[in-house]
Amino acid sequence: MRAAMLVIVLALAPAAVTPADFDGAYYATGWPAKTLRSQQGRASYYASAFDGRETASGERYDASALTAAHRTLPMGAKVRVVENATRRSVVVRINDRGPYVRGRDIDLSRRAALALGITDRGVADVTIQVVALPD
Repeated sequence: MRAAMLVIVLALAPAAVTPADFDGAYYATGWPAKTLRSQQGRASYYASAFDGRETASGERYDASALTAAHRTLPMGAKVRVVENATRRSVVVRINDRGPYVRGRDIDLSRRAALALGITDRGVADVTIQVVALPD
């Protein structure tokens, strides 16, 4: 049964996310939280034009909130995003899906991007560490 579930999840997974992204264990909503640890990737942030638009969770995007979009993490998960070059970090809550730009792994709110100091560059290499999953 588990093997069949894994095949189904991997078949539906976005091409940019692989089983190795999370310490060798792929995570999708409903999988055990203990399999999820951290991911190396690239972060970008939402353009101001998205402020007020509805996110995948149904919330309105708020540039001043500490939120982010991720392709596979469950809505409500809290993750620490560490900017690899400066070691600055911020904890954000996942409330949207994306990013949909190749080579990017997480889209941050403007406030989170400011906390990391990446607004001038637009993108940065980061480590994404799961802090808490929703109940």
